[in-house]
Amino acid sequence: MISQRSLDQLTKRSMLEFAEQENLHIPDNYRPLMRLFTNQNWAFPFKDNMVDVMTNGYDFVFALLREIGKARHHIHIDTYIIENDPVGNLIADALIDKARQGVEVRLIYDDVGCWKVNNQFFDRMRDAGIDVHAFMPVKFPAFTSKVNYRNHRKLYIFDGQVGFIGGMNIALRYVKGTKKGGWRDTQLRIEGGGVYALQRAFLVDWYFVDRSLVTGRNYYPPVNPAIKNNCLVQIVTSSPISPFPDIMQGYVRILLQARQYVYMETPYFIPNEPVLFAMRTAALGGVDVRLMLPMHTDSKLIEWASRSFVKETLEAGVKVYLYQDAFNHSKLLVSDDTISTCGSTNIDVRSFEHNFESNAFFYDKGMALKLKNVYLEDEAHSLILADAIDLEKRPFLYKLWESLVRLLSPLL
Repeated sequence: MISQRSLDQLTKRSMLEFAEQENLHIPDNYRPLMRLFTNQNWAFPFKDNMVDVMTNGYDFVFALLREIGKARHHIHIDTYIIENDPVGNLIADALIDKARQGVEVRLIYDDVGCWKVNNQFFDRMRDAGIDVHAFMPVKFPAFTSKVNYRNHRKLYIFDGQVGFIGGMNIALRYVKGTKKGGWRDTQLRIEGGGVYALQRAFLVDWYFVDRSLVTGRNYYPPVNPAIKNNCLVQIVTSSPISPFPDIMQGYVRILLQARQYVYMETPYFIPNEPVLFAMRTAALGGVDVRLMLPMHTDSKLIEWASRSFVKETLEAGVKVYLYQDAFNHSKLLVSDDTISTCGSTNIDVRSFEHNFESNAFFYDKGMALKLKNVYLEDEAHSLILADAIDLEKRPFLYKLWESLVRLLSPLL
């Protein structure tokens, strides 16, 4: 996969930028979590971050096009899906224009996530000078385990100064929704020290697909001196080849450390035992734990499988909300007005144990309040499940089917 020597070389530059930070204030109550991420994941905390929160595809696509247009040195994109549709072609055309201007453009897409996209779509970009790689190509899905290990990350970096992370891929449905309805998601634009960590995450993936070490100083330019604050962020990645499930461990620790509240959004809810235990323990201890799911998902099997887990959380006092206005694909967590996270990780076994994922963990009151407001705005468009009795009233065959699907949940 990746040798320790290569990983050290790819990490060295971000480590140097971390070491050069002055007046880095680490909050005492989150030191253990930050050390966990740093020691296990090489996820260094960076301050001086300006963060914009986008909650719809229109804002994200326009912001993406704006940063593509401004790029002068390099553009790095690591996405699960880029569709051959009007939005995908709009982004592809913009990237081709920049490549022809001499800007370095590197694109990683997931081979399974883009299985419907024809090769001509990517060949057109390659012909224009864009470096394009499929992540873990799958030629014979029935005869390889690679189909199970997918790069679900959404990372976008421009000139090493601006980056995006969140739940949005490049596709028309993020803007216009689908035939079934609209689409709600959350994406973050980060400018500042945190981009060093986004860059490192991308370049590790790039070495994985291209076997080239990209470590030059020009990929880690100085932070805009006008950005001065103590908004701390760690970009944490997880993968099936990691020795520990770092992002999952972060969720568990936040839940068990919470004193007032934990609000969470996820499109798919098939938690593993540690996360389910932490949610139930926090709620039983008097913490206001709220979980928001879409009223209907884009996968009926997952929707059925999640209901038995929902019942267990309700029994422990977790408040469960169903978002009505659209399919809510957002993945976020906020707790106690002090810590928050947003990224590509769903609260399900696939994200925690099988996928390559990335999340931004913020240790900052201002950022926590931003994501708290996003959650509360979504909650205003949601229905609350009263209690577990609502689920018990379903017909026996429905409950039997959900139990059977739950047995398959690790494979979903």
